[in-house]
Amino acid sequence: MSKIIYTYTDEAPMLATHSFLPIIQAFAGAAGVEVETRDISLAGRILAAFADLLPEGQGQADALAELGALAQQPEANIIKLPNISASVPQMKAVVAELQALGFALPDYVDDPTTDAEKDALARYGKAMGSAVNPVLREGNSDRRAPASVKNYARSHPHRMGAWTADSKTEVVTMGHDDFYSNEKSIVMPADDTVTIQLVSVEGTKVLTTVKVLADEVLDGTFMNVAALDAFIDEQKAAAKAAGVLFSVHLKATMMKVSDPIMFGHVVKRFLAPVFEAYGDQLAAAGLDPNNGLNAILEGLDKLPGGLGAEVKVAIDAAIAEGPALAMVDSDRGITNLHVPSDVIVDASMPAMIRQSGHMWGPDGAEADTIALIPDACYAGVYQATIADCKANGAFDPVTMGSVPNVGLMAQAAEEYGSHNKTFLIPADGTVQIVSGSGEVLMEHVVSAGDIWRACQAKDIPIRDWVKLAVNRARASATPAVFWLDANRAHDAVMIEKVQTYLADHDTTGLEISILEPAAAAKFSIDRIRQGLDTISVTGNVLRDYLTDLFPIMELGTSAKMLSIVPLIAGGGLFETGAGGSAPKHVQQLVKENHLRWDSLGEFLALASSFEHLAGATGNAGAQVLADTLDRATGTFLNENKSPSRKCGEIDNRGSHFYLATYWAQELAAQTVNTELAARFAPVAEALVANEAQIAAELLAVQGKPADIGGYYRPDAAKTDAVMRPSVTLNGIIDAV
Repeated sequence: MSKIIYTYTDEAPMLATHSFLPIIQAFAGAAGVEVETRDISLAGRILAAFADLLPEGQGQADALAELGALAQQPEANIIKLPNISASVPQMKAVVAELQALGFALPDYVDDPTTDAEKDALARYGKAMGSAVNPVLREGNSDRRAPASVKNYARSHPHRMGAWTADSKTEVVTMGHDDFYSNEKSIVMPADDTVTIQLVSVEGTKVLTTVKVLADEVLDGTFMNVAALDAFIDEQKAAAKAAGVLFSVHLKATMMKVSDPIMFGHVVKRFLAPVFEAYGDQLAAAGLDPNNGLNAILEGLDKLPGGLGAEVKVAIDAAIAEGPALAMVDSDRGITNLHVPSDVIVDASMPAMIRQSGHMWGPDGAEADTIALIPDACYAGVYQATIADCKANGAFDPVTMGSVPNVGLMAQAAEEYGSHNKTFLIPADGTVQIVSGSGEVLMEHVVSAGDIWRACQAKDIPIRDWVKLAVNRARASATPAVFWLDANRAHDAVMIEKVQTYLADHDTTGLEISILEPAAAAKFSIDRIRQGLDTISVTGNVLRDYLTDLFPIMELGTSAKMLSIVPLIAGGGLFETGAGGSAPKHVQQLVKENHLRWDSLGEFLALASSFEHLAGATGNAGAQVLADTLDRATGTFLNENKSPSRKCGEIDNRGSHFYLATYWAQELAAQTVNTELAARFAPVAEALVANEAQIAAELLAVQGKPADIGGYYRPDAAKTDAVMRPSVTLNGIIDAV
């Protein structure tokens, strides 16, 4: 039997799986396609990491490792839903929940002293941040808006906030003493094992060793934190003088080592009087600014005597004295500095641009903001977009073109693969990368507290990336732009490789160019406003950023993008959009039993998965499933059956019912496979005949709290009951 692996992940997509997976398995099984699940949720990955230490029955198999191995095989067909890229506060929360459920996990200890605590922290560390994507992404990324989705967006345009030329919103970045300006890059001449070491007055300390391959690109760089602190102080004063909000935009999830440290510096400098007066006491109590203001506030009771109340007064005074802080939730008093994973640059910046360049202030009103993006590598993309909106107004979803993306990400490419090579420097000295023969390949003079990192980009993925860009440019007859900066060390090396590998392909009649990111953004935006498409060919980080930025302007969300990863070994990885795992959706479900998660990304990925399976295995029925699902998705969009945000209206479960109805109708009507047509004719008839009853059953449960038995590790039976509340629908699907 042909097989598809459907991943079980976290939060809203996990909840949606309990509703949609039974439909998938019923329909796919009719065509001889088996759909299995693998648990790569945050909780599941933690239990797998401690499987050898947990009592019998509590651990579980390492599904992520299994899928990582499968992704390197030609038969791979994996549908990957969004998962949590956990920050430290999230790690502590999931560990506490699992312990409360009876799992014998050790505590998460920030500063371990015993061997057991150090071992536990190392195991937890493997589940933190972007632990999933680098394992599964054994290919490069092809993301674009399907025609049906684009047409729907034009017919049903989402709201865009108006821009004015006098907006004070702007992006500010360092441009010196940062990762961009300090970067050095080389191409490895041969396979080797290099040593990364710190040479200081205390001697030479090996930080790590790294295996490298011939022709791969190896970078090293660092963030000077003294310059970072000065930059934060300068922008804090500038925001106050201009009367605008102060906000910082980082990626503390994917960049799980460097960005929480930078976030902590922002917290410390914004609350400078607090840390000058009480920094030692806060540190002694384990209250780390890298975990955000909320972690400090919640831990004040750990301070002796009445010191906690005293520190709280000092924090309130420092916030009142500074510029107004941008808010995550004004009503609940949650600021931009509360939790490092609450404000993620690739989501927060497009949302701000879509909303007239505004963020929410402490008074609950929208306002202009200074947006701090400390490192200059990619900040110019957002500033170019803002400058265009000031000059030309908001984008128009009815007329604007698209910016599909071809992204280099295979084999943990570039910054998103740097976690195990990123270090908080313990002492003044020189960080060196040394070859196996003892040659110093590059070095940086650093100070204690600086953040140093190395990145890799292997040659085979780079060649594949260039090939994919050429193929997409030809298939879509669309100009393609490589977003590479000749003044950045890494990009200069990449430009040489791109120019070399483009010569291996027939580019006759194609428009392929190389522009630095801000100029590429301006070029693409100019074309967008003319209704024209432009393929962005980018590295791993810009792949992530742009597949949120432009889709949010164009479609209202990045979750509606088709995201295909042609695996280098010949298999396929199909990602269900780029919309994250939507924790607020879970909160709404628990509060009022309404899930507004839109599964359109799952529909699109599933159709592509079936199509790939048909080509790889010769299963003609899988192609029928793909074609009929594609048409059903078009009907679903035209009939406007997407989930509503409001309780008492159609939600995720209702959207699955209508998708199943349209899919069954298409299967019954098609003439390619008469056996499938005969099998689904009564299914379609039953779904249509019982529409009113099913819709009523789905709506009847809304408006009351829902018990799923946990957040990170919900109870399967309780979640099934919540997500499959229609007895009538369940009976029809289970009988397929």
